[in-house]
Amino acid sequence: MFVRRRFSTCLLTLAAAFVLWSPARPARAVTAEDLKPRPGEAVATFAGGCFWCTEADFEKVPGVTRVYSGFSGGKEVNPTYEENSAGKTGHLETVQVFFDPTKVSYKDLVEYFWRHINPTDPGGQFVDRGKQYRSAIFYHDEQQHQIAEESKKRLEDSGVFAGKPIVTEIRPYEIFYPAEEYHQHYAQKNPLRYRYYRFGSGRDQFLKQVWGEAPASAEAKPVPPPQPFVKPSQEELKKRLTPMQFEVTQRGGTESPFKNAYWDNKAPGIYVDIVSGEPLFSSLDKFDSGTGWPSFTKPLEPGNIVERHEKTLFSDRVEVRSRFADSHLGDLFMDGPPPTGLRYCLDSASLRFIPREALEREGYGKYAPLFK
Repeated sequence: MFVRRRFSTCLLTLAAAFVLWSPARPARAVTAEDLKPRPGEAVATFAGGCFWCTEADFEKVPGVTRVYSGFSGGKEVNPTYEENSAGKTGHLETVQVFFDPTKVSYKDLVEYFWRHINPTDPGGQFVDRGKQYRSAIFYHDEQQHQIAEESKKRLEDSGVFAGKPIVTEIRPYEIFYPAEEYHQHYAQKNPLRYRYYRFGSGRDQFLKQVWGEAPASAEAKPVPPPQPFVKPSQEELKKRLTPMQFEVTQRGGTESPFKNAYWDNKAPGIYVDIVSGEPLFSSLDKFDSGTGWPSFTKPLEPGNIVERHEKTLFSDRVEVRSRFADSHLGDLFMDGPPPTGLRYCLDSASLRFIPREALEREGYGKYAPLFK
């Protein structure tokens, strides 16, 4: 078995890595005008730990019109992310949620908030530790105050958290300072980084354990292969595939570096699953990783990629599989180049390359404009 890793990733330091990647002091693009409710909008303010996660969660709620990440609860004026993440301010990472009260009520938003945090944690939220990551509800008027207090009391009485006290604060709203532009809508702008961070934080694992299911994700929808696909039997696959293709896709094997079909392929086109034909990666995102395996910074169709996380004592492996065929494709690492910082390290044996000139003929014409 060949080793693909350059280094192991410590999940507890992922947040720091993302900060180092970000600009030192970028401009704030969210203006004071943006933070005013528009006609028909109401506003709510919540602190739920990492504002990337809290923002992404509330953006999924029907009736929520806008969400911004920022800081509330302290006295410091216009703090930077670096200052706040270092615990140098009294602010909490917070989201400002604008919503249409004819479509979703403030009570519903509070109930939704409880199901996306750990309200029993006084020291932060999940992997993010420190006072700046504590949970809180900042009420804007007495009606919101009453709704939040009654909702908190119902949660305490429910026994969902086995008698642990609900420590989430309910505080009067004073002011909200927006975070820097690169933090706004982070899950949308950096979906792969965000998903990897979120898994490593332990948030969804905790929520599934408490509530029985993980919150809905923002993953892209899968794009099926050109023809309806039913996975063949193992016996049929043994006949259709070469021994190496079968070993890799069905048994999770790894082929030799620098001795496989596509490690040095520079032709324009797309890569599809060898079994199903589902579109997976593009030559536009391929790079020379120096490992001897074909490597990509991102998928062509994220919805067709399944990431399976396997924890060991000293490292965390992320296996990459295809959605329709459930083929083993390779592994995902966090040591790739910009713009994603990701390295999808794959086995050529799991792939079939469709050159640019054959896309229409093979049924992948929708991707032809990418190469014009």
